[in-house]
Amino acid sequence: MSSQWRRYGHRSEEGLVVGLIDWRVVWAKSVHDPHGRLTHWLPLQQHLDDTGAIAIRLVDEWLSPQVVSRIAHELPDGAAGVPVLAAWLARIHDVGKASPAFAVQVPVLADRMREVGLVAHPILRSHPQRSRVTHALVGHLAVRDYLLGHLGSSSSIVAEQLASVVGSHHGVTPEMSMLREAEDQLDLVGSGAWSQAREFFLDRASAGIELGRYRDVRLSRPVLALLTSVVVLADWIASNADLFPLLEGHEDPVEFDLAPRVESGWEKLGLPGRWRARPVGSDVDAVFRERFVAAAAGARPVQVAAVEVAAAFERPGLMIVEAPMGVGKTEAALLAAEELAARSGADGVFVALPTQATTDAMFGRVRRWLDVLPGRDGSVSVTLAHGKASLNDEFAGLVRQGRFASNSRNDETPAVAHQWLSGRKKGVLASFVVGTIDQVLFAGLKSRHLMLRHLGLAGKVVVIDEVHAYDVYMSQYLRRVLHWLGAYGVPVVLLSATLPAERRAELVAAYDGRPVEVQRELGYPVIVASGGVEPRVLPVPSRDTLVALDRLPDDLETLVAYMEEHLAGGGCAVVVRNTVGRVQETAARLGREFGEDNVTINHSRFLGCDRARIDKGLLRRFGPKGERPGLHIVVASQVVEQSLDVDFDLMVTDLAPMDLLLQRWGRLHRHERVRHGPVARPRCAVVGVEDWGAEPVRAVPGSRRVYGEHLLLRSAALVSDREQVALPSDIAPLVQRAYGPDPLGPVSWRVAMDNAAAQAAELAGQRARAARAFLLDEVGSTRHSLVGWVRAGVGDTEDDPRGAAQVRDGAESLEVLVVQRDAAGGLSTPEWIGRGGGEPLPTDLPIEPAQAKVVAACALRLPVALSHPGVDLDVIAALEVNRFPAFDASPLLRGQLVLVLDGNRTAEVKHGKADFRLTYSPREGLVHESR
Repeated sequence: MSSQWRRYGHRSEEGLVVGLIDWRVVWAKSVHDPHGRLTHWLPLQQHLDDTGAIAIRLVDEWLSPQVVSRIAHELPDGAAGVPVLAAWLARIHDVGKASPAFAVQVPVLADRMREVGLVAHPILRSHPQRSRVTHALVGHLAVRDYLLGHLGSSSSIVAEQLASVVGSHHGVTPEMSMLREAEDQLDLVGSGAWSQAREFFLDRASAGIELGRYRDVRLSRPVLALLTSVVVLADWIASNADLFPLLEGHEDPVEFDLAPRVESGWEKLGLPGRWRARPVGSDVDAVFRERFVAAAAGARPVQVAAVEVAAAFERPGLMIVEAPMGVGKTEAALLAAEELAARSGADGVFVALPTQATTDAMFGRVRRWLDVLPGRDGSVSVTLAHGKASLNDEFAGLVRQGRFASNSRNDETPAVAHQWLSGRKKGVLASFVVGTIDQVLFAGLKSRHLMLRHLGLAGKVVVIDEVHAYDVYMSQYLRRVLHWLGAYGVPVVLLSATLPAERRAELVAAYDGRPVEVQRELGYPVIVASGGVEPRVLPVPSRDTLVALDRLPDDLETLVAYMEEHLAGGGCAVVVRNTVGRVQETAARLGREFGEDNVTINHSRFLGCDRARIDKGLLRRFGPKGERPGLHIVVASQVVEQSLDVDFDLMVTDLAPMDLLLQRWGRLHRHERVRHGPVARPRCAVVGVEDWGAEPVRAVPGSRRVYGEHLLLRSAALVSDREQVALPSDIAPLVQRAYGPDPLGPVSWRVAMDNAAAQAAELAGQRARAARAFLLDEVGSTRHSLVGWVRAGVGDTEDDPRGAAQVRDGAESLEVLVVQRDAAGGLSTPEWIGRGGGEPLPTDLPIEPAQAKVVAACALRLPVALSHPGVDLDVIAALEVNRFPAFDASPLLRGQLVLVLDGNRTAEVKHGKADFRLTYSPREGLVHESR
């Protein structure tokens, strides 16, 4: 029997069919009008050709050299084999569409296939298992069996591995149970002619490729994830009908001229060029002036050392820069990123920060760095990655520029927000990303399209700022992500004022994939690196800032007297409270004493637009070049610790964990300026304890709820009898003692501290176990495929508060959008917000995008009292009565809870357990009371 007969001879309902078959009737794409009539279609053969050709373009012209190198390391023919294997996988990714389960979806196209013997009975459309026999699963089975047939049973591992790329190309990795279930549904998978059709497409893709070279290959999960990402992106691009036109519904299959078709589609896509990093070189001072401050004398020691350590890496690694606040760690990280990228082949940088506020502030700094960064191939892509990026005016301008630019590859525009590289799934693929830490932690979360998040990190240098700010729950994800970044060979730079020795050792060990080895006495400031690189201790600043410490009773009259004494000659003070309630209570009392015009309030319970206004005002008055009023007091929550580069003469702070106290003290005399009288020397009063004479000294209940008893007791032991703190000399010793294993405080405190430590350990264990529910597995051995990789995951990862809660501890309070009810009973934007305020809002008709942006900027976090488990579901139910079709129709507002205030800026939230009266003040923020 001839090979032609074996391949193309089969029995149909009409009898024996022999000869050559036009397999182009097998369809891949279809478009229908609103009445369900077929308007356009595309043959599977053409879509596979398009996708394979685009995969080659992605590898050759867009994929990071760092990623190509990582894949090439595991292939028998190195870098030359990467486009070959990627294109082969892309040209077979949809082979499972040659199956009855898929074909039957469009009857008119299924009828055409019936004419050549590919019969899909119409009754299969209603088969109860059809939705479970996806074309991705059928493709997985077909590719596995095809490779076993060509490579032999001894190659079952690589056959399963490559098949799993095909099985995962829709972002969901297959499960073994799903594959077995699909195998059992032979009527949906299709045999006979269907098997021959799939073999035809596999043969066609394999022509000219020596599959035998992969017989002994064993691919790691990181490489499989990267290959899958290339296939996913190639598929998405080739599926874009604007780039790759479809046939009219009535047209017969035709052969497109592939080369001009792909060239046209690629040019229309217009992906921005690559960044080819250049070594910083030995003259770091000159480079610093070029990148950041032209008039500067030169780089600071931490910046020089960061570049030197980066240059010393023999292979990609992790470095932790620990240095005091305000010494230029951000610039050190960006310079180190240039050096690391030049050595590794990374063609981008991801900068991650704790909050949206810090992220927005960093975005402008990174943009200015990009404007002067050498090595750009025309424009490079940049994105701001967090849930409210569209509200950032600077980023919104780049989006408009990227959308309307006829060709993003030009030298006039250093950075563009490319339209295609946007959204929840593709935004992290831009070359330069500034985002919240959640965007990095999502790479450790079992979720749909996880491989794209990995690709978004695998080609970059990853910089994570304020790494000390992440709690036990988040740290589980951070360590797991570092573990994968180490496996990908991604250079990482972590920044912190200082870290406990155990935390530092855990981060390095996670990246290196080895046991934790704690080194306690390293010196400070210091740069610690992975891969056995010796720690680099930096020169200590020649002069410490000596902060005098006072301890005051926790009452407002004492606070007022302290302020009157030390601000008698004028000055600018800050009072830092651990809860919003204490902020509001304190500000009210100080406002009565010093005048409301001399007291500013800042905390997390303001509208987003009001908070931005307050932050700008603080920077204008207390920033590096602030206007400095003669007398002023800022009363703030923890938002003042890290988000703002502000400077005060005097501080009063609630007792807090030691590392946070140090962050707060870093806001004292931060900038060089002349100060007189009682504020000539930096001074801080520590308050927020029940009784400084007690044994032990305990923080007030609100602080204990926020931080727990254990860390507050250890912090109290370190400050209860201390007269001053020297910054930066005391930073590392205080943090290491606060978080170290040695006992602190008098012997009389010991029982209470031991009990608190045991409770903290139990809680930490609970939170660590909770984090593991959706935590991605470790890289594992090279024998694993992608089957079961994200088993029992969370589905889609949303870039919203719900998504953030998956990688944080879930303690984020509910967020609402605030609008007002006007006198006529209609809705309006809040009357006090300035631009766009007090304007009527439609409830049924579409909201204009500009007005939707105003509403989105009026987001507000509710108090924890309305958000804790047992209450939040009732509150959500109470707020969901405020559902408006106009909001649901807006992409920016859809799905958000809405709080409607009356003309007096009040609202009542009623539910079965308690009633709350909410009142909003542009000066004080949201105030709540239980009724």
